[in-house]
Amino acid sequence: MTLTEGKISKKIILFALPIFLGNLFQQLYNVVDSLVVGNVLGKEALAAVSSTGSLIFLITGFINGIFVGAGVVISRYYGAKKEENLSIAVHTTIAFGLVAGILVTIIGMGFTPLFLRWMGTPDDVFINAVLYLRIYFAGGIAIVMYNTCMGIFQAVGDSKHPLYYLITAATINVVLDILFVAVFDFGVGGAAIATVISQCVSAILGFVKLTKVHGVHKVYIRKISINFSMLKNLLKMGLPTGIQNSVIAFANVIVQSNINSFESDAMAGCGSYSKLEGFAFLPITSFSMALTTFIGQNLGAKQYDRVKKGARFGLFGGVFLAELVGITIYILAPTLVGLFNSQPEVIKYGVMQGRTVSLFYFLLALSHCLSGILRGAGKTHIPMIVMLVSWCLIRISYITIAVRLVPDIRVIFWAYPLTWFISSVVFLIYYKKANWLYSNVI
Repeated sequence: MTLTEGKISKKIILFALPIFLGNLFQQLYNVVDSLVVGNVLGKEALAAVSSTGSLIFLITGFINGIFVGAGVVISRYYGAKKEENLSIAVHTTIAFGLVAGILVTIIGMGFTPLFLRWMGTPDDVFINAVLYLRIYFAGGIAIVMYNTCMGIFQAVGDSKHPLYYLITAATINVVLDILFVAVFDFGVGGAAIATVISQCVSAILGFVKLTKVHGVHKVYIRKISINFSMLKNLLKMGLPTGIQNSVIAFANVIVQSNINSFESDAMAGCGSYSKLEGFAFLPITSFSMALTTFIGQNLGAKQYDRVKKGARFGLFGGVFLAELVGITIYILAPTLVGLFNSQPEVIKYGVMQGRTVSLFYFLLALSHCLSGILRGAGKTHIPMIVMLVSWCLIRISYITIAVRLVPDIRVIFWAYPLTWFISSVVFLIYYKKANWLYSNVI
């Protein structure tokens, strides 16, 4: 899909909808992991599986952030119709993805126990958490390569094929989760194996499709190599987003460490809520990614007025839908958390977190969508700086001080809306200046 012509709202919605549906299926198979584990294996196993998200994102977020930057470069070349440069960027991205996938596998499998000890993981959760994460990261190269391929598709306006592959992966994951955990009694390791297999299938499907497309982004296996000049360009765009992801993940690891100090009931309850929160990210991620590609392509084509109109529409859509999800979670929190585990203490913690933060999802959406606009404009260092200060330094400082003064878990939960508010205000101030619009075309 070329986003440089046609009705703006229709183009953005048509591009964002497959991303939304794809992320919905991805979120569903993440939820199924926790649903099956929580109802079949109990709250300790649920705590082990559902509390690992922040650590997974810490290790994979940096690499995936670089691929977001690569997508910006590819989308700008696509909008400017610079086909030779686009092909070099695609093949360099694939080659870098292979190397990065190996690194993620080694780091994830090798350092998982150390990271979990640093997070203060309780003993009744530790063994299962190590098992789950080591199996999960054994498929690290598949996880990275899936995100690499999907980023290339989306950069050239193709959000449908990622949807097809996520539907396939989600279906496989659900079937294998039930088979490995509920039927064969493989424990939390079975849930991890199901996830790895489904990720491998989606990565293979995406890569094979790239070798068969009839477009400028087609991948030729013989051409897969790192062009260091292009890699420098990709890293220039991607490193700030990678660093941004890492610092956010690090801050969330600190948050999780504080939650861990309230033992397995809190871990299971908050872990269950985190799966629900993933549904709020569906419209946020969809519009943020759509905005990045839309802004990138239209800046490449030098259609500045179209860029402004698209940015306004994407901001409204992302914020409105995220708040709608937030209101729904606030109202239905007891029922939704109870689906994962029926123990009253687990439900209490999950509902407590959900009803503290869910009504502030509009701030989360505003920050992410503005960040997506700036990334598409090549201003990737701005989101990095804002997130580093607000979502890392301020969040960690607040928790470190506040929990000591008021040892109540709700103090931890308030860290999220407070820092979302700060980042949103800063982003809006920068956005209103419109300096983001006039970045140099690659």
